[in-house]
Amino acid sequence: MKLPIKLPLLALLAVLTFSSCSTDNLDDMAEAMEMNLVSVEAKSIEVEILDLINDHRLSQGLSPLEGMNIIKSVAFSHTDYMVGTGEVSHANFYTRSNYLKSHAGAERVSENVAYGYSSAESVVNAWLKSEAHKENLEGDYTNFDISAEKNEEGRWYYTNIFIKK
Repeated sequence: MKLPIKLPLLALLAVLTFSSCSTDNLDDMAEAMEMNLVSVEAKSIEVEILDLINDHRLSQGLSPLEGMNIIKSVAFSHTDYMVGTGEVSHANFYTRSNYLKSHAGAERVSENVAYGYSSAESVVNAWLKSEAHKENLEGDYTNFDISAEKNEEGRWYYTNIFIKK
């Protein structure tokens, strides 16, 4: 090869060899940005819901679950998303699940979502009347947390996430 052809190839090789970019870090940053992870103060309705779930678990002979700030942050990001879209969904659940597996030591993750219930008792009772939601409430988990946010019309949206460590 002639020198003019070799120089660009050597330059490209040098760039590829000495540049370092971790896709794991980029993926983590993208997930965190997408979820808008923030530290959020617990609202009284959220504390009531967590207490009602633990009371129910204890009444069934199950261990109470511990709250966890990272779960609350992830739950908040999804509740904020639902408020913004005006739709109750499990959209992007696998992103939340993978994030909690990577950053909170979760082995398993599940979630309950809801909309429109005006009290802690009403949302927990609705989840208990639904077999799939009840399975999450009574499941083999170690930690949980919740986010409850109101939309502009004052209607509540909820995301309750459970993990097993």
